[in-house]
Amino acid sequence: MATPKEFKYSEDHEWIKFEDGKATIGITEFAQSELGDIVFVELPAEGDEITTGESFGSVESVKTVSELYAPLSGTVVEINEELEDSPELVNESPYEEAWMIVIELSDESQLDKLMDADAYDEMVDA
Repeated sequence: MATPKEFKYSEDHEWIKFEDGKATIGITEFAQSELGDIVFVELPAEGDEITTGESFGSVESVKTVSELYAPLSGTVVEINEELEDSPELVNESPYEEAWMIVIELSDESQLDKLMDADAYDEMVDA
């Protein structure tokens, strides 16, 4: 699958879609393929504050448990409740159906520190 050009990316393999002051966050195709079959996703609650670089949840696969690290700081305004009953969506549709959280950014300038699709592809191909 091609890396969507309209998203931004973190070094921790999260994708970020920014619209109207809010950022939707999920994990990349590369990340889910490295993890293997996802069996459980733990996400924060609506209203929680997340901070760049700190853990905001985890993804459990048949191989391992991996922490999710916040690529941006802000307040969680929505979580993808479908992942509770259908964690396999992360494997099946990482960029569409398996978004994880939506946050309201505390500072939009944080977006400048993220990679574009080309830089992310270079990082994972290195």
